[in-house]
Amino acid sequence: MNQTAIPDVALVDNTEQRTPLVLVLDCSGSMAGAPMAQLNEGLRVLEQELKNDAIASKRVRILLVEYGGMDNAQVVGDWQDAMDFTAPALEASGTTPTGQAVDMALAKIEEEKQNFKSAGIAYTRPWMFLMSDGQPTDDWQGAADRCRAAEQANKVAVFPLAVGSGANADGLGQFSSKGAAAVKKLDGLKFQELFLWLSASMKVVSQARPGGQAQLPAADSWSSAPT
Repeated sequence: MNQTAIPDVALVDNTEQRTPLVLVLDCSGSMAGAPMAQLNEGLRVLEQELKNDAIASKRVRILLVEYGGMDNAQVVGDWQDAMDFTAPALEASGTTPTGQAVDMALAKIEEEKQNFKSAGIAYTRPWMFLMSDGQPTDDWQGAADRCRAAEQANKVAVFPLAVGSGANADGLGQFSSKGAAAVKKLDGLKFQELFLWLSASMKVVSQARPGGQAQLPAADSWSSAPT
C-alpha cells in the first residue's frame, strides 16, 4: 500500500520561487577552536542577513550537511526557508568524509527539486557551498565525478572553499566543472565577511528568473588566491 507523502507546509503556505542553498561544511577535528567559533558566528550572520531581506527570506531555502563528527556526514535538520532558519552551533570532531557529504547533498538537492515540482514551485539553480580545511579521508573521487557532472548538466552550481594551509585545493577543484579556477581560499578566518558575501549573493540570485543570469558581488573582502 502506497503512503501519500505529507506535503511540506512551507511550500503550501509560501508559493514564491525558491533558490536552494546547501552548505556542506567541514566540521572535522582540525576545525576545533577559533575556526569553528568563527564559522558558527558566520552562520549567525547569514541567518540575520537573509531574514532581514523581505524577498530572500521567503525565497532562499537552506540545508546544512556537516561532515566530521563520528567520522560521518549528516544532514543538520531539514530544508528550511530563510525566514525559518536558525543557525546551529556546530562542533568540531572526527575525520573528513568529503565524498559522503557531497553525495548526501546531491541527493537532497534532487529530492527537493521533486518537492518543488510536486508543489508547482519555480526554482533557480541550487547552490552547493563546499567548505574544507583538510584532506578527504574517504573514497571521494566518485563523488567528485558525480558532482562535476551535475554542475555540467546545470543541476547545481558548486562553490568550493579552501580554509587554512592544510586544505586540499586541488582536490576541491575536482568537485567543480570549472576545476581549480572555481576554488576560493578564505583569507584567514574571515567567515563573517564570507557569509555577508554569501547572503548578498543569495539576495541577488533569489530575485533572478529561473534560468537567468545574476551578477554576484565581488569576493575581495574575504578571499585570497589559492597558493
